[in-house]
Amino acid sequence: MSPTTVAPTRLNTVEKRVLVLLVLSVGINYIDRGTLSVAAPQLTREMALDPEKMGLLLSGFFWTYAVCQILGGWLVDRYNVRWVYGIGFVLWSGATLATGLISTFAALFALRLLLGLGESVAYPSYSKIIAGTFPQTHRGIANSLVDMGSKIGPALGTLIGGLVVAQYGWRSLFLVLGGGSLLWLIPWVIWGPRDHAVEVAERVEPPGIPEILSKRDAWGTFFGLFGLDYIWYFLLTWLPSYLVNIRHFSETMMAVLGSVPFWGIGLSSVFCGWMSDRLIVRGGSPTTVRKFFAGTGLILGVLIIPAAMVEDRMVSMVFIMIASLALGMSTSNLWAVTQTLAGKSASGKWTGLQNGFGNMAGIVGPYLTGMIVNRTHSYVLAFVATGLAALIGGLSFVFVVGKLEPVAWKVRPKIT
Repeated sequence: MSPTTVAPTRLNTVEKRVLVLLVLSVGINYIDRGTLSVAAPQLTREMALDPEKMGLLLSGFFWTYAVCQILGGWLVDRYNVRWVYGIGFVLWSGATLATGLISTFAALFALRLLLGLGESVAYPSYSKIIAGTFPQTHRGIANSLVDMGSKIGPALGTLIGGLVVAQYGWRSLFLVLGGGSLLWLIPWVIWGPRDHAVEVAERVEPPGIPEILSKRDAWGTFFGLFGLDYIWYFLLTWLPSYLVNIRHFSETMMAVLGSVPFWGIGLSSVFCGWMSDRLIVRGGSPTTVRKFFAGTGLILGVLIIPAAMVEDRMVSMVFIMIASLALGMSTSNLWAVTQTLAGKSASGKWTGLQNGFGNMAGIVGPYLTGMIVNRTHSYVLAFVATGLAALIGGLSFVFVVGKLEPVAWKVRPKIT
């Protein structure tokens, strides 16, 4: 093999710098969106909210987050992703800060909508940057590290946030996180990716939304992400309340044990992302490797169902942890599948469409869980629905997504 064809095995300086900023930002992203769950046990008492109203609040974020994904994908494909993402970051951090100052249900719901609007540009931006900056042999580790940030964020948010809420009240959590998050913008302005890092190489017009929607592979990734998001948002939005109200852990113990699944997903994601890249470097088929990790991890997510059925609360935590480790297998490779299929020219739009569809689980799941709990006074059916959603998502990656190679889009010369 000639030197020009040897697959790179190390991240270069630009890749490392961009990756550090992305990992930090996605951690902040998920801390901010998960703060309501951590504050929920205390906030529901102060504002006299029943489980159904809390479910509405928890799902409200996803109303704008899911719907605006298409707009976010279009924006990052058309404009400088560095500035699009920066503006979105300001919006969602400001919404978090303002949440600590309000006192009515309507205002809280409105700020959840604003939070979703700001964060809607995040994953299209991540995908656009990784597709344009990282080669195939680095996308597993790049995506897994970004994913690790999305898991460490809730882990730290649940652990530290739970302790802050227990000691100082829920408002302090939002004020500190919202104000502190804005400091990330300083290094982003200085070291964020420039145009040349994400420039589309092909001088053709990027494919339109109808063309993307006509691809079977796209729908396989859409349903796959829906299944993953359903179980992920179940953990993110309802696990703290489940541990306190059903398993009768104290708020302090909830902060500790509630963070453990997120650490598990993050560590599993990094290991599986590194492993998948190494397998491809050694000659493994990207199709076999990426689909195995993405599909198998979700299929094993059904192991979350027994967590609601066992009597012993620590055995329940073990099942939740096993399901979380399996989830990390999938999250490490899911976006690498999308970036490979879409290519540089369509990565923003495809990711926006996929994330919009997938995050419908964020609209349905938290509210459906709240409704089930409110009417049955039990979490069992909610856990069953979560496990089945994960199973369907895993089967979509295995049987609906085909060979992983860039889609041959219709060639339309770019008008300049």
